[in-house]
Order: sequence, then C-alpha cells, then structure tokens
Amino acid sequence: MPLRRSGPARRTVPIAAGTLVSLLSVLPLALSGAATAQDAGKRPAHPDQDWMGSTIVAHEGTLRAGGLEPRASYRRGVSGVDVSSHNHNVGWSGLRRSGVRFAYVKATEGTNYTNPYFAQQYRGSYKSGMIHGAYHFALPDHSSGGSQAEYFADHGGDWSRDGRTLPGALDMEYNPYGATCYGKSHKAMVSWIHDFVQTYREETGRYPVIYTSTNWWKRCTGNSGKFGRTNPLWIPRYGSSVGKLPRGWNYHSIWQHTSSGHPVGDRNRFNGTYSRLKVLANGR
Repeated sequence: MPLRRSGPARRTVPIAAGTLVSLLSVLPLALSGAATAQDAGKRPAHPDQDWMGSTIVAHEGTLRAGGLEPRASYRRGVSGVDVSSHNHNVGWSGLRRSGVRFAYVKATEGTNYTNPYFAQQYRGSYKSGMIHGAYHFALPDHSSGGSQAEYFADHGGDWSRDGRTLPGALDMEYNPYGATCYGKSHKAMVSWIHDFVQTYREETGRYPVIYTSTNWWKRCTGNSGKFGRTNPLWIPRYGSSVGKLPRGWNYHSIWQHTSSGHPVGDRNRFNGTYSRLKVLANGR
C-alpha cells in the first residue's frame, strides 16, 4: 500500500540514504498509552468513548426518529463510514460489498493517545478497495494546535499522493470532559484551529478537512468564516438534510447523516461523484 509521505519536507530526523521505510511499518501503535513528561496527567480519561460525533447527539439530538437515511434527493454521492476504537475490528469486505466506498479512521486524540485498532481499521479499509483517511479528535485545552497536528501527522494522520488516501480530518466538537468550548474565547479557539491547520499543511502539504456542527461552530468560534476557502467541510446533522452551514462555507464536502445503525453506525455521504472523491484524495 503506497503510503509514503509527500509534500513539503517534514520536520523529522532525516532517514539514512537508501533506507526505505513505509508509513505503516513505523506506526507507533505501541505508544497508545504513553505520555510525555510535559503532558503527564493530560491523557484523556476515556478516549475510547470519544469518536467523531460522539458528543453531537448528546448536545443536539437527532432531527427525526432513527435518522438512518437522508431523503431521496440527498442520497446522491458516495457512501462512507467513520470508525474508531469503539468499533473494534471492522468487517471491511462486507461494508465494501454493501456499497461503502470510503472510510475515515480515528488515529489520535490530544498528544498522547493513539487508536489501538488503527492498523486493522486503516489497512483493512484500504485493502478492501476503499479510499481511506485518518482523523484527529481535538482537545484544545490540553496542548497547542500545532503540537496536536504534529502528533497526528506522525501517528497515522499523514497523507500520500497515491490516489486513495484522503487528507486528514480535524474533529472539532463539544468537549467530552468539561466546558463546551474548552475554556477558550472565540478568538482563542480560532487561533488554535489556525495553528493546527497551518502546522498540518506544513507537515503534509494538505489542508485538513474540518469536521464540525454549525451549532458548535457558532458557539465556540463566533461563526468564524476564516477556514471556508481552504478547508473542506465535514458536517454532522442527523436529519433529512445538512441544514445551514457554518459561515465561510458555501457547500459541504462530507455529510455525517447518522450515528446509529449496524454494523457501523457512523454513515456519511461525500457530496459529489466517486471521481470527485478521488480528486480530493489526489489533492488536485
């Protein structure tokens, strides 16, 4: 699986000439529970319960019973899923046969947690024939946006121009451990996100996708329009349509339209054709 780094030079220790290292062979999955001295005591209390959209239903609910399928006019596009450690080992071949064509996998949270099922989920989706990507669950009150972007890029969130790897996604949602906006003002939150976005671009050559709900974005960034021209939008809304988008975005790229169902509840629709999804993967 071609997952070598591309884009600008990474700020990492140079590899000796002639040495070939694949990304997956160096994924530090064994460090999932490790914490640096600087971050001691900052490890998330329940990272296995923090997945993309895990706080959305609690704060925003669903807009209709079940919320399993969008209405007919919104069923166009490409079917996808997102998974994390709470999904354990995923049956990718079955999902592929059911029509799922892309997957995002939680890689990291904060700066000292990695998904222990990442290898099976990330490799498995790719081997089944899907386009795949990784996402980071943000904890803006734990460390800087830049440090979390670096940690994410170095622990599975990197990008390859192989035609089947999507840019990493930044999961910005309600704080599962305390204050909704992580104790940050609108200005400070926008600054934190900007730090993550710019650092991730420096590390990988791509702008990350931003996952967020319109309600959270309004409440915690003051409905900032700063990122709409550079970062694709992934919006969760468990009803029959995506609803109103956050300021700055004229359209969404991905819609998470449900968080319940079998065997993987978090279902998504890419807003375009499969060929357009490949364009997002390729970065052009």
